[in-house]
Amino acid sequence: QVRVAESGGGSVRAGGSLRLSCEASGSFDSINFMAWYRQFPGKQRELVARINYGGFTNYRDSVKGRFTISRDSAKNTVLLQMNSLQPEGTAVYYCNVGTIIRAEGRRHENDNWGQGTQVTVSS
Repeated sequence: QVRVAESGGGSVRAGGSLRLSCEASGSFDSINFMAWYRQFPGKQRELVARINYGGFTNYRDSVKGRFTISRDSAKNTVLLQMNSLQPEGTAVYYCNVGTIIRAEGRRHENDNWGQGTQVTVSS
């Protein structure tokens, strides 16, 4: 089993910053990617930022230039630095980790999610 633990959510005023952290632990051979999603009430989750095994990153257009995703591969940790936060960024943020297990000559990919952390931005 894989455990995905998020931390760093909270409340901030518009223009402020927060940093989210996520650590993956448990049974896997390697990590394929790590990503952050967010979900607004009544809406589907949407991708905010993603970083893959090779370090390639991609961002949602609305957060480019304000959010930065980074990782510590040795610690299986991903960070999301969020600057210039706006009230429309208020949502539950989820960490998503793609893990790989090699068994019986096969590569098994698994998708793992954290419980989510609330980010609230007030005007």
